[in-house]
Amino acid sequence: MSIDSKNLPESAQRVAVLLHSLGHDRPVVLLEETGRTSAEAAAGLGCEVAQIAKSIIFRRMSDNAPVLVVASGINRVDEAKVAARVGELGKADARFVREATGYAIGGVCPIGHVVKPVMLLDEDLFNYDSLWAAAGHPHAVFNLTPKQLEAMTGAPVADVALRRA
Repeated sequence: MSIDSKNLPESAQRVAVLLHSLGHDRPVVLLEETGRTSAEAAAGLGCEVAQIAKSIIFRRMSDNAPVLVVASGINRVDEAKVAARVGELGKADARFVREATGYAIGGVCPIGHVVKPVMLLDEDLFNYDSLWAAAGHPHAVFNLTPKQLEAMTGAPVADVALRRA
């Protein structure tokens, strides 16, 4: 497969090359409208919001390490559940996100980070055969299966969703 990424923004080109190097056979797709939110991305792709694999970055307080939670687009992340697994969390501002990942908020890809993050994958993503994840830019996404996401990231699968009683 040749990579025709010349029409992609530079950060999405990097993701396309990385995906190709991993043997991923699906292209990076540009959305006409922004995919900054899961709802916007799902509307542009014609899929369920839950099929959007959104990347949420936190900062671990003990060592300032980036913590990446890849969650189903329909779920809010339960910070207490994540903290119980990885340590106390703090907010990650736009500068921290860019410096740690190499991506802007709204385009954080689950792979290809500047600093290897501590990662968790939302178990609810495994309820779907097909997912869409950001590809390094707010308009760029790529399609994959939950198993491909798990293989690409090596991240453990966990219950990270905020559940209302």
